[in-house]
Amino acid sequence: MERLDFLAVALGLACLAGINLYLTVFVTGLAIHFHWITLAPQYQSLEVLGNPWIITIAGILYFLEFFADKIPWLDSAWDAVHTFIRPIGGALLAIQVLGHPSPAFTIIVALLAGGTSLVAHTAKAATRLATNTSPEPFSNIGLSLGEDAAVLGGLALVHFNPVLALIIFFIGIAAFFYFAPKILRAMKAKIWLAWKKLNGPADRGIPVSLPVTLPARLTSVFAQENVLGETVAWAVRCISGGGRRIPANLFGALVATNEEPRRLIFVARKGGRPFTRTIDLEDSVITHEPRFLFESLVISAATGKAPKYSFIFARPDAGLVEQIVQYLREHESALQERVAAESVSPIG
Repeated sequence: MERLDFLAVALGLACLAGINLYLTVFVTGLAIHFHWITLAPQYQSLEVLGNPWIITIAGILYFLEFFADKIPWLDSAWDAVHTFIRPIGGALLAIQVLGHPSPAFTIIVALLAGGTSLVAHTAKAATRLATNTSPEPFSNIGLSLGEDAAVLGGLALVHFNPVLALIIFFIGIAAFFYFAPKILRAMKAKIWLAWKKLNGPADRGIPVSLPVTLPARLTSVFAQENVLGETVAWAVRCISGGGRRIPANLFGALVATNEEPRRLIFVARKGGRPFTRTIDLEDSVITHEPRFLFESLVISAATGKAPKYSFIFARPDAGLVEQIVQYLREHESALQERVAAESVSPIG
C-alpha cells in the first residue's frame, strides 16, 4: 500500500507538471515552506522544494508563463519549447518523491512519470493549437485559467487522496489515448497550415489555374473509386474540415470529374488505408470563407437539412479556392439553364 501511495504522488505530480510545471513546483514549494501542509516522514525528500531559491525561480517562470499562455500562438510556441522541459521536470519531481529507493524502481517510476508528463503536455498543446484558429483571445484566456485551476485542484487531491488522484489521472490518460488519433491529426493539420501561411507567396494576385493531377499517394485511392473511368477535371489538395461520414483533419484532395459535374469526391488515407467519400452538389450552396490560418470551402444545403461539409485549404491557395467556387457555380448555372431549356422545348 505504501508503494501505491508513493506511485500515486509521483505520477500525480508528473501529470500536473505536464500541464504547468512551474505552477506545480511553485505552489508545492510555498505549501512546504510556509507549513500549509505537513509532509509525512516518507515524503521528507520533497522538503527541498520549499527552498526559497527554488520557489523564487519557479514563481518567476510561472509569472512569464501566466501571460505567455494567454496570447494566441505565443502559447503554442511556449508549449513547443517545453516539449522536453515538462517531461524531464515531471520525471525529476517523481524521482524526488521516491527519495532513495532501489535503482530499478527509480528508473521505472522515472520512465512512467516522463511518459505521463508527455501525455499531459501533448493533450494541452493540441488543445491550444485547435483553439488558436479562433481569432478572439478569450478562449485562450479561459483555457489557461482552467488549466491553472486544474493544477491547483490536482495538487489538493494528491495531498488528501493520492490514490483517487491516480485513478482520475489514469482515466484522463486513457481518454487521451482513445482520442489520440484525432488529437494528433488536429496538431499535424494546424502545424502544416501555420507553416504554409508563414511561407506563402507575398503576391496574392498571382493568377492560378486548377491542377488536374492528384498527388502521387492519392492516385491509387482515386483509381479504386473511379470504376467508370471518369476523367479528372481538377484535383486540389486540402484537409477535411468535417461533414457526414468524413472525419476532420484528414489530409487528402478534392476531385471533380468531367463526366459528373454535380458531385465532388474527397480522397485521402486514414490510418494508411484508402478513404473516399462522394459529395452530391445538387441543391447545394458553395461558399468561400477566409479564416486567419486557412481558407475554408463550405458546401451546405440550399434548403432542407442536407449534410454540411467543409474543406480547409492553405492560405496561399486562396486563389485556388476562388477558382473552385467559380467553377462549381458556372457548372451549376449551365446545368440549370440546360434543364430549363429542356423543360420548355416542344416534345416530338
